[in-house]
Amino acid sequence: MQLYNTLSAEERAQLIDEAGKQRLTLSFYAYAKIEDPKKFRDDLFIAWNALDALGRIYVAHEGINAQMSVPADHLEEFRNTLEVYDFMKGIRLNVAVEQDDHSFLKLTIKVRNKIVADGLNDETFDVTNKGIHLKAQEFNTLLEDPNTIVVDFRNHYESEVGHFEGAITPDVETFRESLPIINEQLQDFKEDKNLLMYCTGGIRCEKASAYFKHQGFKNVFQLEGGIIEYARQVKEDGVESKFIGKNFVFDHRLGERITDDIISQCHQCGKPCDNHTNCANDACHLLFIQCDDCKAVMENCCSTECLEITHLPAAEQLKLRKGLQVGNKVFRKGKSDALTFKNSGDLPDKPLAKVSSKNIRQKISVKKLLIGKAEHYYTKSKIAQFLIENSGLSVGDKVLISGPTTGEQELTLTEIFVEGSSSATAKVGDQITFELPFRVRLSDKLYKILG
Repeated sequence: MQLYNTLSAEERAQLIDEAGKQRLTLSFYAYAKIEDPKKFRDDLFIAWNALDALGRIYVAHEGINAQMSVPADHLEEFRNTLEVYDFMKGIRLNVAVEQDDHSFLKLTIKVRNKIVADGLNDETFDVTNKGIHLKAQEFNTLLEDPNTIVVDFRNHYESEVGHFEGAITPDVETFRESLPIINEQLQDFKEDKNLLMYCTGGIRCEKASAYFKHQGFKNVFQLEGGIIEYARQVKEDGVESKFIGKNFVFDHRLGERITDDIISQCHQCGKPCDNHTNCANDACHLLFIQCDDCKAVMENCCSTECLEITHLPAAEQLKLRKGLQVGNKVFRKGKSDALTFKNSGDLPDKPLAKVSSKNIRQKISVKKLLIGKAEHYYTKSKIAQFLIENSGLSVGDKVLISGPTTGEQELTLTEIFVEGSSSATAKVGDQITFELPFRVRLSDKLYKILG
């Protein structure tokens, strides 16, 4: 029986578009004792694959952690697959504030030693002995108490773009790093302070709350459902948001806006910005904050070195990264000597420094401008669909379509359609289509040739 994906991300995206059905991005977790994680994994794959449920899921002896995309019309059937297990009956599903039908394009369920790596080897530690759960308004009330210490148990690149006012935000890249750091900082407050904690969906601070109770802290509380559930209650129940900025999420969106505050800055020029980018160089994939101007000039790259590499033929790029392990580092970096502005998180009182984007590019001459990305290719009609993300585009413009598999293809636009209607021009945010004799893929980029 099939227990693995048989479709590429591109093929899956095409099927989703052709189906034309709404999908829901959601997450959930549960700590429990699972005797046979491998069988549990296989049973879930069979059930969810039949419902066209996609996502990234980890299972272990200690429970399950899932971020998923589920067809809206299969939601109840999906819930039923969870209800089969006693420890998931009535489980809360954290539904994303912003929806994207392409948030996940594969069903990946992996068996891990732990669903949240904690670096602990203490057999007396009971992860189910957790702190008190608080809803949004309760969390806000305790947040205002001067006897409260609030801790963000996410990584630096997450808290950098959004966090609760007054929170301790550890400068760490993994959850396991934060536990000993916070424990050492708060040793003198075990008896008399409220220890209030939060994370994205609740799974990390649930383990953290159990850990700090195990360490002897008396008054331990956590935000129920994490920032995702908090944002929903803010929106639906009219609760005041004490969270400022954007909530980082681990799918291709890289963030959901909670408030209009921008508390971080472009790592390349210093302008206020909270949009993350994965460096376009496949041998790097550095996660960093990049404004639209730098994105256009640097073509989604973190450095001139990476930019030069992306201009090389695909075969030469592959040769350069041979033997490098880069796939699992996409979300683990966020800092580099190539980035000038690496300390974000709270904008300073004085204006941020302004740096000309011309200086960023250094010796690289601008011959093409990144305009957008491929979204779909209709094979029967040979129509390509792109999303315009930078600058504008007009009939008569020379463009370049580039990608690892597609290579580099130049052409002149003789006709473009914006939202299905013929148009002489297209602007940022427009979804455009035009005839193309070759297939484009989701990784392909659209450039306008300059000069």
